[in-house]
Amino acid sequence: MFESLFSKGKIGTMETKNRIVFTSMGNALANTDGTVSEKDIYFYGARAKGGVGVVFTECSVVDGERGKGNNKQICVYDDKFIPGLKALADEIHKYDSKIVVQIYHPGRQGITFINGNLPMLAPSEVECKAVHQPTEAMTIEQIEDMVDKFVNAAVRLKKAGIDGVELHGAHGYLINQFLSPYTNKRTDKYGGSLENRMRFLEEIIIGIREKCGKDYPLIVRLSVDEFLGYVGLPEKGLHIEESVKIAKRLEELGVDALDISCGIYETMNVAWEPSSFEQGWKIHLPETIKKAVNIPVIGVAVIRDPEYADQMIKEGKIDFAGSARQHYADPEWSNKAKEGKVNEIRKCISCLHCMETLMKADLSDIPCQCGINIQSGREYEYNDFKEDGEGKVVAIIGAGPAGLEAARVLAIRKYKPVIFEKSDKLGGQLELANKPPKKEKINWLIDYLKYQIEKAEVEIRYNTVPTIESLKELNPYAVFIAQGSNPIIPRSIPGIEGENVLSAVDILNGKVKLNNKKIAVVGSGMTGLETAHYLAENSNDVSVFEMADEIGPGLYFQNLIDVMSHIEPLGVKLYPKHKLVKIEENKVTFENTETGENEYYDFDYIVISLGTAPNKELIDEIKSAFDKVSVLGDAKKVGRIRNAMETGFISAYNL
Repeated sequence: MFESLFSKGKIGTMETKNRIVFTSMGNALANTDGTVSEKDIYFYGARAKGGVGVVFTECSVVDGERGKGNNKQICVYDDKFIPGLKALADEIHKYDSKIVVQIYHPGRQGITFINGNLPMLAPSEVECKAVHQPTEAMTIEQIEDMVDKFVNAAVRLKKAGIDGVELHGAHGYLINQFLSPYTNKRTDKYGGSLENRMRFLEEIIIGIREKCGKDYPLIVRLSVDEFLGYVGLPEKGLHIEESVKIAKRLEELGVDALDISCGIYETMNVAWEPSSFEQGWKIHLPETIKKAVNIPVIGVAVIRDPEYADQMIKEGKIDFAGSARQHYADPEWSNKAKEGKVNEIRKCISCLHCMETLMKADLSDIPCQCGINIQSGREYEYNDFKEDGEGKVVAIIGAGPAGLEAARVLAIRKYKPVIFEKSDKLGGQLELANKPPKKEKINWLIDYLKYQIEKAEVEIRYNTVPTIESLKELNPYAVFIAQGSNPIIPRSIPGIEGENVLSAVDILNGKVKLNNKKIAVVGSGMTGLETAHYLAENSNDVSVFEMADEIGPGLYFQNLIDVMSHIEPLGVKLYPKHKLVKIEENKVTFENTETGENEYYDFDYIVISLGTAPNKELIDEIKSAFDKVSVLGDAKKVGRIRNAMETGFISAYNL
């Protein structure tokens, strides 16, 4: 099965057992002194154990003075880091996998407070419009010194037994900044022509070859299109045509493979895609490069399905199938694919919880997290599923993500979960989250959880709300309450119970179908915006009203940018600073919080999306009747998928 995907590969002198690559992603797991942590070893080891052919580490630091991306990042700028790197290599090699360490400098995309409050070094003083940090144009001496730092880092990696090195020339970091005319405005030998813009990278490559030899595997990652059209600058930056020339030159210099991506921080959504981007949307980029060179090409393109990855290799579009987030969501992806257990794969749903938590990692003790795999990044902590349940019954009320994840883990531990579900289907809130346009990936999570429950032969009692008596009949060892939440409808607002006033749930669950109507959506959280998207695509005239100063308060910016890019072309009108005051049939009154004046609008329907509140029904009675009671997911505290999955997992793991 998947013969192309599981055929042996070769990158320079490095032979690989398959064509699967866990590409680089930050995880904020390293020790604060930059050494490889035990958490790192567990983390990367899990991907190797899971069958990945080549494990790439996160981008690692070559400049300890002002070259860090965060405070918990692997560093390679000193010999003191070699022992930890060797331990990491030894762990990966246990599983017949290879390890490549990616080295980089953030340049203008770094954060000054992490780097001694010094301006970020860059080819030119061009501020990054995403992080807005002060920059300093590098002198010739600083450039030459930085070349040495990259070269010396590679030497350390070879000494540590690391199988190869990757130069991070993508995603807007320092090497990319030299390559791109958007960020390189120099007029000396390092700027201007493509030959000059490539000089920094060329000198690093030549230096590594001199110090490490021609046989040490050397890979370069490239953003072959910066997609600056996304920010209104279509003519600026790197495009595939010039990147083909770069790729050919790198082959001439003796680079062993190219790892093809796209985007920079200003166009972040094409590098780390939200859920609307389909599998394979950018496969044409590595395919174009592969046609131009004779060295292996690693391609990334929201690859989730082993069938798709296998086909892309078979068709000659890529040589190696790369993904970071998919192997983060399921470290066993490779083994499951090889064994034909495709239904058991936990596919990444592109929710971007990993990116959101990584961005905040320096401000908290929480490392990068996966929205749907609680073990990811915590493999060192959650690695022992004690099978001591002895068939004891655990009643679970609710078959949403919290209840289903709890049942999955309980079944592994040899408990006997019994699920009570008030509807006739599994999924809970996921069966609403999958209804807006571009949210089909949610079905992957539903399908995964369903399959796990079916495989474990978990008993499910559909269309059933349990009573205290029916629960007592089970004589449960524990009761897990995962009954979700209910929409918030502020009854104090006059007219809010009118016949033409609906909740977002009424729309998303199909209870009410609206077409060619004039509709107000009140509330611009993600549910409100996605409901507006759903309604607008069904030929409705939609306006979104938000009491806060800006649309989408509290939303992670990548997801907000994504949903806005879909609703704005549909003509959805946006009204921040508007507080709902009163509804009188079709007449709706809002207070403009900026002017303090009331404004009046006419709508056929008003859809309320002001969040949800925990469903507290029977919780106190159940706690009084049973000794071991856990409240999970939204029933405990309203949150996102991660919150539900985490409470389900931890409660079951620790029972």
